[in-house]
Amino acid sequence: MKPRHKRFAMIAAGLAALGIAAVLVLNAFRSNLVFFFTPTQVAQGEAPVAVSFRIGGLVEKGSVKRESGGVNVHFVVTDTAKNINVVYSGILPDLFKEGKGVVAQGKLGADGVFHADQVLAKHDENYMPPEAAEALKKAGKLNEETGKTLVVPQGSKS
Repeated sequence: MKPRHKRFAMIAAGLAALGIAAVLVLNAFRSNLVFFFTPTQVAQGEAPVAVSFRIGGLVEKGSVKRESGGVNVHFVVTDTAKNINVVYSGILPDLFKEGKGVVAQGKLGADGVFHADQVLAKHDENYMPPEAAEALKKAGKLNEETGKTLVVPQGSKS
């Protein structure tokens, strides 16, 4: 083999290795990418079915139901415009309360119920995830147009 052919083979092998590494990195990135949707977006069918994503909003008052003898919890997440039923199996965070902000990660079932793998509660009374705050603001504008009232959580700017 001539030196020129050896160099060409080395360059080709290097480019192939670089291409394989790029594919592996992009595949790992895509598998760890989690999108955020509001209950209104989920109700309108914008959220994927059977693909992991996050849903955020407020826990509707009076909606938390715990199954007896188990760790399954049913509750409703709302953005004041639409509601989504959520089922979670596990121990909820200490700060999880009705009427407070929550972000749940999981998959939407074919039945329209969100099956959460993880539930995150806000860490103090002034915090709300930016996506959830924006969704509540949009819902508030929508509610102003329809004449419905909106309860704005503490610490969010109107």
